[in-house]
Amino acid sequence: MKLIPTPEELKEGAVMLIDKPLTWTSFDALNKVRRLIKAKIGHCGTLDPLATGLLICCTGKMTKRITEYQKQEKEYTGIIRLGATTPTYDLESEPENFRPLDTLTEARVREATLAFTGDIMQVPPAHSAIKRDGKRVYELAREGKEVKLEPRPVTIREFEVTKVALPEVHFRVTCSTGTYIRSLANDFGAALGCGGYLQALRRTRIGNYEVKDAFTVEEWVKALQPESRIKEIKE
Repeated sequence: MKLIPTPEELKEGAVMLIDKPLTWTSFDALNKVRRLIKAKIGHCGTLDPLATGLLICCTGKMTKRITEYQKQEKEYTGIIRLGATTPTYDLESEPENFRPLDTLTEARVREATLAFTGDIMQVPPAHSAIKRDGKRVYELAREGKEVKLEPRPVTIREFEVTKVALPEVHFRVTCSTGTYIRSLANDFGAALGCGGYLQALRRTRIGNYEVKDAFTVEEWVKALQPESRIKEIKE
């Protein structure tokens, strides 16, 4: 049986595992619980609004370990949609550059993962939160300014295709910190010659922490009401 700590325990210092909902920013989720615990809090790795899944937050004295958690290996599941691209590499922008998939086979799709496994160089999306000259590059991209980012080394330990139902490719990835799954989707589609973008993404693990052990924002809010003591949320 899982227990959720009291506001007093969180104020002292604890790890919070949140299952971030779709369309919420990581700060939306963090701020929802911050006002209830009234303690120092920070999260250990941003999830895009269109991604769901595990968000680790540290409170009180545990905030000193945020950098440690940020560096741990991450696991994701999701869907890459082939046959088109988007400027943001996901559904934050409209699909374009449509290409036919008539000659694409499941064997080619599975074989293409090999080029993206191991230590690789990856260019982050132009629509990302990386700073250049004190400004987020996605702000420059939205202003129509050209954004050129240099390739960065990342490690993709596993890139498993779990289902092929063209134009959708379902996958599971374990990777190092700093890996952009949006870029992986875009590059994967480019390697297949048909384009691709990230249709769905869920973070399932960070280090030894798994999303199955996380609580929804609603569960956290319910348990952290001022009149609450330790709540038994799930078995």
